[in-house]
Amino acid sequence: MSLKDEFPKVYDKLDKDYNELRYLVVVDENYDDIDSDEFDAFNPEDYNYIIYVTERIQDIIGDEGMQKLANTLENEKIFEDFLATDIDNYGVKSDLSEDGVAKRILKIVEDMIS
Repeated sequence: MSLKDEFPKVYDKLDKDYNELRYLVVVDENYDDIDSDEFDAFNPEDYNYIIYVTERIQDIIGDEGMQKLANTLENEKIFEDFLATDIDNYGVKSDLSEDGVAKRILKIVEDMIS
């Protein structure tokens, strides 16, 4: 299923066609990298993924929407742990795959768009 089919409201608000989740929500595995700036905030034992919500999504839902997104994600049952170090940067612990986490976030964003 394409992003356009899965998230039509989000897709309609984008400035061009995107065919990969990473252009909207970046979810990277958090591993023990002492050279990384994120290591201090996101201990790999506590947070197995680092999430960045791209400016494309930020522009769609705005500052208030980003705050609502962070609050919603903090209460999501798919995350054992959640830490927002910035309005667009999160550490999470989840059993889902990287794509699964990104799709869940986009589903929440999709539901926020009227």
